[in-house]
Amino acid sequence: MKLLLDENLSPFLASQLSDLYPGSLHVRDCGLKGYSDWAVWQFARERSFTIVSKDSDFDQIRLMHGHPPKVIWVRLGNCTTPAIEDLLRTQSPVIHTFEESAAESLLILP
Repeated sequence: MKLLLDENLSPFLASQLSDLYPGSLHVRDCGLKGYSDWAVWQFARERSFTIVSKDSDFDQIRLMHGHPPKVIWVRLGNCTTPAIEDLLRTQSPVIHTFEESAAESLLILP
């Protein structure tokens, strides 16, 4: 399972979580920093990524266009990168189950 981390998340998370989510990238790593959410959505869809973001924009796109890609919406508010890393680690079983579901397209954490 590959995660595509949105700009509102630390670029260091991709490497910090590579043991659980190999092949994950941050939008900066893909040359998508500053690009529209739609461009990020298309990149994720074409390359089989699950988008992880702290804002609701991708949920709105998902409602209009369906999935793939799937979206993980992190709703922790202002928090540290280690807190987000911990959340994505502790919720890994839930995240992997979500990824395997053909019907689900949005996972809200926590």
